[in-house]
Amino acid sequence: MLTDILSRNMVTHMKTTIEIADSLLLRAKARAREKKMTLRSLIEESLAATLDQPLVTSKIRPVTFKGNGLSRDFQGASWDKIRDKIYR
Repeated sequence: MLTDILSRNMVTHMKTTIEIADSLLLRAKARAREKKMTLRSLIEESLAATLDQPLVTSKIRPVTFKGNGLSRDFQGASWDKIRDKIYR
C-alpha cells in the first residue's frame, strides 16, 4: 500500500505539477485568501475531502417504452438519420 511505502521511506511530501484551467486557479486563489490559508493547503484540504467521500456508483437502467419498435421510416436507418431528425 502507498502509505506503507511512504512511512518506510520517511517521505511526507511529494512534489507534482498539474495543469488546471486559469479560471479555476483564480477561484482557488481567491478562496484561499478568503480563508486566510495557502493555496497548497486549500488544494490538500479539498482533495482530502473529496477522497474521503464514498465513491458513488450508479447503475444505469435502460429506458424502455411499450410499442412496436421504430416506425417504418426509421427501421434499418443509421443513427445519423435518426439523430438528424431528432434535432430538426
